[in-house]
Amino acid sequence: MARRAVLFDLGGVLFVPGLQHFLGSCERDCALPRNFLRKVMLAGGSQSPYAKVMRGQITLSQLFLEMEQGCRQHAATSGTALPPTFSISRAFEEMAAKGTLNVPLLRAARVLQRNGFKTCVFTNNWVDDSAGRLFTATLMDLLRRHFDLVIESCRLGAQKPDPEIYTHALDVLQAKPQEVILLDDIGENLKPAREMGMATILVRDTETVLKELEELSGVQLLSQEEPLPTACDPSDVTHGYVPIRPGVQLHFVEMGQGPVVCLCHGFPESWLSWRYQIPALADAGFRVIALEMKGYGESTAPPDIKEYSQEQICKDLAVFLDKLGIPQSIFIGHDWGGAVVWNMALFYPERVRAVASLNTPYRPADPSVDIMEKMKKYPAFDYQLYFQEPGVAEAELEKDIGRTLKVLIRSTCQEDRLPLPPNSFQVRERGGLLVGFPENPPASRILHGPELQYYIQSFQKSGFRGPLNWYRNIRPNWHWALSARDRKITMPALMVTAGKDRVLHPSLSKGMEQWIPGMHREHIEECGHWIQMERPAELNRILLEWLEGLPPAPPLPKISRL
Repeated sequence: MARRAVLFDLGGVLFVPGLQHFLGSCERDCALPRNFLRKVMLAGGSQSPYAKVMRGQITLSQLFLEMEQGCRQHAATSGTALPPTFSISRAFEEMAAKGTLNVPLLRAARVLQRNGFKTCVFTNNWVDDSAGRLFTATLMDLLRRHFDLVIESCRLGAQKPDPEIYTHALDVLQAKPQEVILLDDIGENLKPAREMGMATILVRDTETVLKELEELSGVQLLSQEEPLPTACDPSDVTHGYVPIRPGVQLHFVEMGQGPVVCLCHGFPESWLSWRYQIPALADAGFRVIALEMKGYGESTAPPDIKEYSQEQICKDLAVFLDKLGIPQSIFIGHDWGGAVVWNMALFYPERVRAVASLNTPYRPADPSVDIMEKMKKYPAFDYQLYFQEPGVAEAELEKDIGRTLKVLIRSTCQEDRLPLPPNSFQVRERGGLLVGFPENPPASRILHGPELQYYIQSFQKSGFRGPLNWYRNIRPNWHWALSARDRKITMPALMVTAGKDRVLHPSLSKGMEQWIPGMHREHIEECGHWIQMERPAELNRILLEWLEGLPPAPPLPKISRL
């Protein structure tokens, strides 16, 4: 019978060191006899402090009290001297501070998920009401984002190795024992699972565990290729809707807590283009807001072309922040979203803590030549001139939305490329953006399956008129930008270029430091335009390193109520 679910213990497996290792370390630090703390914790059998806390009968702070009393009694009867500063609660705080996530096993869980396995955290755990409970909350919140299920003994009134907790796990997974693999660092906890028919792995060192897990699952886990980061599922995230003004509403997705990061996508995309960045940024301690830009998906798509000028888009974004009570945010944008975040930094700098653009460079407006005439000199921008006549591009792109997306959104790797039509940049001459491309192209490696279907449904809802109207404001955008052509962008900034982007080539970003003196650069050579989807792990590293290096956010000023 094929295996299809993997249960991971927490302490000693996903989070190290485990409790047993920690107790031994604590005994050595306090010069206590070996197994001193273990004896106290397990004294009383089924009514021991450990058993009661793991079944949820008492809380963690109550465990501390019982352990303190038990340690003093055991020390007195055994003639052991406790250090004057001995404290169980402080010892547990140190365990949390010194512990680390087992990143290779977390990555393995992601790979298993992508290969159709259900993944579950299956742990003996306590109800944490201690002073350090925020750590527990943060850890469990992170795990719930990355695993299909989290089963904690304290929520069930049963603990490993009680047989009923294993039966409960099978019921929740709707799996037979022969379909399940269990990883635990305590042999006693594996025995009931093995007797039921589960495959078991005793966790000692990570590399051996990965080899055993690879053999049992049939999934390659030791590949040198970095797995894709965890992606968020549209049906499993928080969606919000902000009324901007009559007839205009912006849809967004939100995850995490901390400093606000607003993500702004481009054409023809969706908030879902950030699916690999949203969990990573939330895990790093940010409140992530991924906007669905005006004209797309569940945001409204007013027909008036003027609604899509950069001036109006930025005004709407400022109102969006107002309505959510967000004074200031970090902005990260891609493609048209990159233009938006540069303009937010230029025209609403008080609302921008820091700004990052992917692929899209910043250039101040040039008053010496009409912008439309200037664009005609760049063959790569011919498609934008094709978009100018209302109704023409809409008819082409809406005829078969699936084909449109499969042609436009592809990676640059050899096996994902479509044959380019002759004079590929001369869109108007060819008679359309998609002319010359296959009628039934294969799905792209970076947008396929449920994600592609989500995109298709979004554009079936919104159509392409709103997204194309962004391009029909090139001259109004230029006039607006002229009013700020002498300004500089002075807050922390990041520019990420992609070596294989045929339209927004890295060369277009040359000299940006003249207008953005605090700008940091990063470059991904083997990457095309769709950077968030094509190289998500590398991009996440770039973004997180930059975000972690930002100056600390100043405290909010206390302004008296009027």
